[in-house]
Amino acid sequence: MLQINNISKTFGQYKALDNINLHVRKGTVFGLLGPNGAGKTTLIRIINHIIAPDSGNMLFEGHPMSEKDVMQIGYLPEERGLYKKMRVGEQAVYLARLKGLDKACAEERLHQWFNRLEIDDWWNRRVEELSKGMQQKVQFVVTVLHRPPLLILDEPFSGFDPVNADLLKREIMHLKQEGTTIIFSTHNMPSAQELCDDIALINHSQVVLSGGLSDIQAQHPGYDLDKIFIETVKQ
Repeated sequence: MLQINNISKTFGQYKALDNINLHVRKGTVFGLLGPNGAGKTTLIRIINHIIAPDSGNMLFEGHPMSEKDVMQIGYLPEERGLYKKMRVGEQAVYLARLKGLDKACAEERLHQWFNRLEIDDWWNRRVEELSKGMQQKVQFVVTVLHRPPLLILDEPFSGFDPVNADLLKREIMHLKQEGTTIIFSTHNMPSAQELCDDIALINHSQVVLSGGLSDIQAQHPGYDLDKIFIETVKQ
């Protein structure tokens, strides 16, 4: 689905990414792991063409990635971006139309998702009336509404209680079963261990560990992903 080749990015004297190479297999959940400041969000912004790399290139479905391909991505950023004064339904329709859906299709899909997540009664409420977790649910729906083949989730469980975190995990796995490829960026190792097929650990702007999760665990018998993460970052 996505191949990242020799991507580097510098901000002034700071090297945010140093020759990153990754391969995201189609139809899998790919864990992009690392401590805060490791370079995960910078890489995600490059994939989304929000910023440009200093060097390197990316292939999307086997061809050089372009602005047109970005429309095939659903991106849930760590920093939430809903307009506080707008009503939930009105804003969700507006954001869906930016992704190419017409108003009728957007409303139909939104009501299906809102009913599924038991949030239909939020439709006419202002965003500022919702808790952080409630806003997160709305933004997740908007992110997946246009049915993108590639979904990028940056710390998607931030602000959720355990019940709603489990609900979102089930929806993520359902999307995977439908064929969606998912990049899951986090420093929460238990969630990554639960959801991911493959992982890459970035530390100090470089990939220090990557591969299939089961293969990596087999190479570290008796270690859970938390301990593998800690030992790798220490090196």
